[in-house]
Amino acid sequence: MPHHTPLIATIVAGLSIAFALGALAHRLRISPLVGYLLAGVLVGPFTPGFVADQSLATELAEIGVILLMFGVGLHFSLKDLLSVRAIAIPGALGQMAAATLLGMGLAYFMGWSLVAGLVFGLALSVASTVVLLRALQERRIIQTDRGRIAVGWLIVEDLAMVLALVLLPALAGALTASESAPDPVQGWVIPLGVTIGKVLAFVAFMLIVGRRVIPWILHWVAHTGSRELFRLAVFAIALGVAFGAATLFDVSFALGAFFAGMILAESELSQQAAEETLPLRDAFAVLFFVSVGMLFNPSVLLEQFWPLLATVLIIVVGKSAAAYWIVRAFRHNSQTALTIAASLAQIGEFSFILAGLGVGLNLLPESGRDLILGGAIISILLNPLIFAVITRSRSKIVAVEAGAPQPANDFLPTALTEHDIVVGFGRVGAALAEGLETAGRPFLVLELDEVARKRAKEKGFEVLAGNAADPRVLAAAGIASARRMIVTVPNGFEAGGIVQEARKVKPDIEIIARAHSDAEMEHLTKLGCDMPISGERELAAAMLGRLRPAREPAGETALAGPAVTPEGRPILSDAEWALLSSARLDGLSAGQPVPRATLFEGAERVGRFDEAQLADAVAGLAAKSLLRAFGDGSVELTRSGMLLAARAPVY
Repeated sequence: MPHHTPLIATIVAGLSIAFALGALAHRLRISPLVGYLLAGVLVGPFTPGFVADQSLATELAEIGVILLMFGVGLHFSLKDLLSVRAIAIPGALGQMAAATLLGMGLAYFMGWSLVAGLVFGLALSVASTVVLLRALQERRIIQTDRGRIAVGWLIVEDLAMVLALVLLPALAGALTASESAPDPVQGWVIPLGVTIGKVLAFVAFMLIVGRRVIPWILHWVAHTGSRELFRLAVFAIALGVAFGAATLFDVSFALGAFFAGMILAESELSQQAAEETLPLRDAFAVLFFVSVGMLFNPSVLLEQFWPLLATVLIIVVGKSAAAYWIVRAFRHNSQTALTIAASLAQIGEFSFILAGLGVGLNLLPESGRDLILGGAIISILLNPLIFAVITRSRSKIVAVEAGAPQPANDFLPTALTEHDIVVGFGRVGAALAEGLETAGRPFLVLELDEVARKRAKEKGFEVLAGNAADPRVLAAAGIASARRMIVTVPNGFEAGGIVQEARKVKPDIEIIARAHSDAEMEHLTKLGCDMPISGERELAAAMLGRLRPAREPAGETALAGPAVTPEGRPILSDAEWALLSSARLDGLSAGQPVPRATLFEGAERVGRFDEAQLADAVAGLAAKSLLRAFGDGSVELTRSGMLLAARAPVY
């Protein structure tokens, strides 16, 4: 068996070089997408060294397009679009029209046809989904008002580009037919009508048949309990629907995959499907960007310098200026307008797909594709700098007393003091809020999701809408006078940003956060969380609690305490509580090392424990990040351990 084949070489070279350059781009705080495109340039035919098989790369890119469009459909949210439809729909269409006209103007000066200018302008009018969402996530503004407008705007652009991908082959067919048939009915009307009819037939089939069959298949596979079969079913649906759409209805792979994802998004299993397929979707997306980079001729930077500069100006200046003034025309503030403008000051994957289709249909010259690729690379490189300029313009926030930031004008500050701040109102947050209400403790809920906020308000809780990582929201939540913050969001690494911001605003606030792994617990602790709580560990402790006999033999340590205490404390054994009580009686503070024997002696004031039990208790406290044990026999309390020791019972 040969050890070298073009397919393996293309995949290995593409992924390996993409990883190296993507990691370098990430290190330089640039979108990894730039690294993937440059990897394609390096293995392409226009640079010296190894040259990957371009035909195989194109085949792999087709799979990448299918999975990319499937992911777009899977994350399509009609609710998000409708919530900002008043500005997103007219704004996106107006901005796309402005950018398309600018692109057509440049194409006219370069002597291209009207259709070539239309394709070129459309390719410059749509922003990259990957770059935009990542930029919003990194700045933790995706769930703010301006973030939702940007996402809704992006959804409209994506839908418009899906429509363009459907109509472009019909336009090419109509142009070809019109050359051989001068009759406009035969040349234009019939080809366009046939194409639109096929698209409508496919859409009807998906809405009538696919909407029932696809969720049924997934639910059936899910009940088998096999993750492997579930993952395989999702990929089979994505690729099968895309291929069937192209074969049976003569529509593009992209449209078929998009509809497959959109139908699947209605299922309760959509989140699981997205998570299970993400690794392979990401891998083929990388190969797609690599294959696009292979088509780029670096000589364009010199040979077409002025057209390339004009292309970049249309993307970065023209399109963004149109977006800015449209947002301002809808009476939104300048900060929102600047955020939208910066988000859209780049192009990406849809532009590449449209350019490739345009060249393949002989509607766009290859030089146009080179300009689009060059403009994409440069605009993505410039995007972080544009956001940095906007961030500086928004940095004039006046601090209030105690170092807390000033609340934004659109947030009504709470009147609570000495209260708890509950971040998130999912299942965990709702149960926690009910417990706090039962205990008679003052608290408020911070929640972004409108449905969750409605549930909290129906229960009579005080609710504040906003991103808990935004210092203005924290100020409105009264963090300067709050006792503690409990972060219940399910993603420990996302919660880290909230913890970090809260610690900056009020260094002495007690913070409890939810985690799902030891890595998340360590991450939260480093960022200032006093008590990261792992759901898996608490479940195990509760199960151990069920194993405790009704009456334990003398001299044996209890397996565990109650599953949940009124104070929300971690579950500890009697010996572990005894060590914390000893620390409390001796007045130990966090980070103060003492001989282990000192704690052991103090534990005798609480109860009878042998040395083996106390040694196990030290290990248990260390595992819960409440204590640190050193090789010289000394131990010290962590910050979380000190807070818990203050509540330890003293008998």
